[in-house]
Amino acid sequence: MTWGLRGVTATFGRPAQWPGYLRRLCGRGAAMDLGPMRKSYRGDREAFEEAHLTSLDPMKQFAVWFEEAVQCPDIGEANAMCLATYLLPSPCMLAASSACPDGCLWILFHFQDSNPFASLVFYWEPLNRQVRVEGPVKKLPEEEAECYFHSRPKSSQIGAVVSHQSSVIPDREYLRNKNEELEQLYQDQEVPKPKYWGGYILYPQVMEFWQGQTNRLHDRIVFRRGLSVGDSPLGPMTHRGEEDWLYERLAP
Repeated sequence: MTWGLRGVTATFGRPAQWPGYLRRLCGRGAAMDLGPMRKSYRGDREAFEEAHLTSLDPMKQFAVWFEEAVQCPDIGEANAMCLATYLLPSPCMLAASSACPDGCLWILFHFQDSNPFASLVFYWEPLNRQVRVEGPVKKLPEEEAECYFHSRPKSSQIGAVVSHQSSVIPDREYLRNKNEELEQLYQDQEVPKPKYWGGYILYPQVMEFWQGQTNRLHDRIVFRRGLSVGDSPLGPMTHRGEEDWLYERLAP
C-alpha cells in the first residue's frame, strides 16, 4: 500500500519486497517505511460478538460505545469525527453536536456539497473501535441554527464571522486583525449569525461497529434500515434488529 504527497512516499513493507514500480516511485522522493508501526489490537477473547450487543437498536449501541469513549482518559475528544460527502468526497474532521434518541445525528458545519448524502466515522484508537454512519442529510431549520449559534461562546461566534470557511485568505495576520476588529465591534452587542453558517442533520441508514483484532480478523457488525423486506424470510446470515433495522456480520 502506497501513499504519496509532494515527493514523500509512505509505503508499507520492506524496500526489498516492493515491486519494481514502487521502488522507482519511491526513488523520486523520501521513502518512509511504515511497516514497523503496526500495532497489536485486542485478543480473540475480547472479540466483539453479536451476543455483546447492548441493544439491537444501533443508536442505543452507539450511545454505549460513545459513553465508554467519553470515560476513557486517553481520548481527548470522543465527539471528533471524520465527515465525507458522497458526490465529491472532501473528508474533514469536526465535532458532533449531539445525537438524539430517534436516530438523528445533529452536525454543525459549513456544508458545501449539494448532494444530500454523507458518511461520517468516529474513531477511538485507544479502544480499537470505530463507528461508521451513512445516510441522507437535511439542513437544520434556520431558527434552530440561530439558537445554536448564540449558545456558543462569544469568541466562537466571532470566529465564525471572521472565517468564511475554506475561502482563500492572504495570511494569518488577516485573521488576527479581523478578529480584533470584530471583538471591538461586538463588545456590547449580539454577534449576527453569518448566512453561510448552518447546521445539518444526518439520518442514519447504515451504522457499522468495528473493533480491531490483533490477527486482523477484525469484528464488523453492520446495521441497515430502509430495506424493503416486509415479512419475507431473511437469509441465514441476516438478523432483525429493533424497529426496521437489520444487522449482519461482515468479513474484515
